[in-house]
Amino acid sequence: MRESKKIAEIKEELQAAEETMLPSFILKYRTDERAGVQRLVVHAEKRQEVLKLERQRIEKLKVYEKQYEDRGYICGIDEAGRGPLAGPVVAGAVILPKDCGILYINDSKKLSKKKREELYEVIMEQAVATGIGMASPARIDEINILQATYEAMCQAIQNLSVTPDILLNDAVTIPQVPIPQIPIIKGDAKSISIGAASILAKVTRDRLMTEYDKIMPEYGFAQNKGYGSQAHIEAIREHGPSLIHRKSFIKNIYLEKDE
Repeated sequence: MRESKKIAEIKEELQAAEETMLPSFILKYRTDERAGVQRLVVHAEKRQEVLKLERQRIEKLKVYEKQYEDRGYICGIDEAGRGPLAGPVVAGAVILPKDCGILYINDSKKLSKKKREELYEVIMEQAVATGIGMASPARIDEINILQATYEAMCQAIQNLSVTPDILLNDAVTIPQVPIPQIPIIKGDAKSISIGAASILAKVTRDRLMTEYDKIMPEYGFAQNKGYGSQAHIEAIREHGPSLIHRKSFIKNIYLEKDE
């Protein structure tokens, strides 16, 4: 009689199984009476159900993309970094394929750092086109954060390798852009394209702030990403502002004496 496969080996088989392999895994081991194997079957069934629900959620995120699919290339636009005391504001622009099957895209703030990093790589690989734009702290001080955000968004659109036919924007209408725009409140949680753009913008900016931390470790940029944590505010008071601090944002924290 042929010896049964060890439970540890079956567990490894399940861990390596892709979504399409789950039904056959369940069918293959459903009749195995060992309790350990049955627990693995239950785990596979739960995993299958979770994936089913995630696909349903993603389909709902495509409602705007389906509404405007006859327009041609649909581009999602979002930004990261409007609120921090330091660093640039970064905008992302993403054109996803019409049959996009990427799971777990969401408002970047609702995702873990690990999941954002994973999705960043997948989006960069599968997107029709991506673009990043930035406005520096000095530019933010010069023209204000809203206008700087618009500039970053325009730059992101210009950096796309494909010209979009319609823009789905998170909440805003970008001035002086001839492409038709659809502003969507909380769009990063309602549109798969805007959600993808929010992930690209957030990961790009976070990586940049981590690099700044290596040069100016006293401000804790790797942890706070430029936002106004108590430790960050105390560091500004102790060391003064750095070259990447937004002077218009910290004037109530650190006031330079008139010479």
